[in-house]
Amino acid sequence: MNSNLILVDDGILKMAPPMSKHGKRLIKSVPQKKKIDFATLRTDIPRLIVNPEYSWIVALLLLFLEVAVTAFVIYKIPYTEIDWKAYMQEVEGVLNGTLDYQFLKGDTGPLVYPGGFVYIYSILYAVTQKGTNIFLAQHLFALLYLATLYFVFRLYTRSQIVPPYALIFMCCTSYRIHSIYVLRLFNDPVAIFFLFVALNYFSDDRWNIGCIFFSFAVSIKMNILLFAPGLLFVLLHSIGMKETFYCISLCGIIQLLVGLPFLLTNPVSYISRAFDLGRVFLYEWTVNWRFMPEEIFVSRSFHLCLLLLHLIMLAILAYSWTRKFGIQNSGEKRSLALDNFLFILFVSNFVGITFSRSLHYQFYVWYFFTLPHLLWSTNYNPVLKLFILGVLELCWNTFPSTILSSVLLHACHLVIMANLLYHGCPVPYMKPRKKAP
Repeated sequence: MNSNLILVDDGILKMAPPMSKHGKRLIKSVPQKKKIDFATLRTDIPRLIVNPEYSWIVALLLLFLEVAVTAFVIYKIPYTEIDWKAYMQEVEGVLNGTLDYQFLKGDTGPLVYPGGFVYIYSILYAVTQKGTNIFLAQHLFALLYLATLYFVFRLYTRSQIVPPYALIFMCCTSYRIHSIYVLRLFNDPVAIFFLFVALNYFSDDRWNIGCIFFSFAVSIKMNILLFAPGLLFVLLHSIGMKETFYCISLCGIIQLLVGLPFLLTNPVSYISRAFDLGRVFLYEWTVNWRFMPEEIFVSRSFHLCLLLLHLIMLAILAYSWTRKFGIQNSGEKRSLALDNFLFILFVSNFVGITFSRSLHYQFYVWYFFTLPHLLWSTNYNPVLKLFILGVLELCWNTFPSTILSSVLLHACHLVIMANLLYHGCPVPYMKPRKKAP
């Protein structure tokens, strides 16, 4: 069966065949299979791994497999200290009564994350005997990884645009992701977990709860804001301007509550440190700009050019999405199909990563779980899609980064971006939402 199958609410399975010469998807309908014949599946493994209808079976098996894989990584591969001790030193200062961000620091530098990070890692500090029980911390991050996979799979199995074999490839081939979670204990996976919790609530039209989790994810690490432009469009389209204003206000209230102890102590220090948009990253750790001379990499002009390109691309996408979907009219309730909802959020984040001032190795988790959906939203051959995933994994596993690895990383990003711009969206339709009686 075709791997680009999309399940919609009316019981019809949409299949996306080859593109027309103008780049628009041709859409046709095929009957949806009503029951799963497990006896047939036992003798028809190819259908199990290519038909998105059975993604939930593969996802369930992968969750059990990942228990063994993460255990193997923890028990067989040595832990590498990078930021964990610094995290513990930073939160220890808060627990000892220091609430002024200018005095909070660790071995790797000052505390540069918002208040949500402090609360989460304070809990980890207490649970792991002041951060000394790293073995326990690794198991907690293994649980975090499995929980994140659950919420990722929940979206993918409902979307049904990504074939099961892509999920297998995503889980079983990424050494770097397993390393980020259970061998490095970075805060990036914590933020991504709360992000995907928020996306699941958004997909269920529970916008207020979703915004609470989204804002809390931002309070752990600021990179979650890369999803914000896409989220703003989705909110305006789905619930209108008035409700969008309430949701944005709720996000702001969460930020105030999370940062309140630090804002009351020294608001300037907290805001300038936790939400510093002008940070200059170290050239030695960059994954994406190794081919760039260091003097250009650290220059303000280069950073401004990247920001300008980022904003231009977002403007182009906003125009495209507005033409395709529009903004909610008064009295009309419409919501995006799940594929398009995920597409807009994931592309918004992907654009930010493509034009990022610097990518470090732990930043891979920022978009790793979104890559299958992005690639299967293109009309590339499945072999090419898997090849791109493999090249990206190779780039992120090349340490230290090289000129070749950073060039290949940008090449993959541009190949994906070009097709997403030309191709549009995975499903060119909207599902009407029933009006309230």
